[in-house]
Amino acid sequence: MTVCERQLEAMRPHVDNWDNFVIAYEPVWAIGTGKTASPEQAQEVHEQVRAWIEKKVGKDVAAKTRIMYGGSVTDKNANELITKKDVDGFLVGGASLKESFVDIVKACSEAKRA
Repeated sequence: MTVCERQLEAMRPHVDNWDNFVIAYEPVWAIGTGKTASPEQAQEVHEQVRAWIEKKVGKDVAAKTRIMYGGSVTDKNANELITKKDVDGFLVGGASLKESFVDIVKACSEAKRA
């Protein structure tokens, strides 16, 4: 979380309109590895990021800022990840080039309607 907070603090003075701002989180250890955080791990970090926004920017901004998860999102793990309270969507890499990408999109669409 120290790395996330340092990155958030660095960008905060440069954000003029939080309505047009999206945060993407990908664990460093997941980059290019094919490894994915557990849904609980992803939720924990997303929740802490949202808490940071609430503390540093405001409660309303924290509630409406979209926090996306990246880190080997696939059609196999999207359903579980997207059900977590603070995971608002995905930053999809290689899986976006596969036919099963449509299943990731469906998982997001169905979860957010529920």
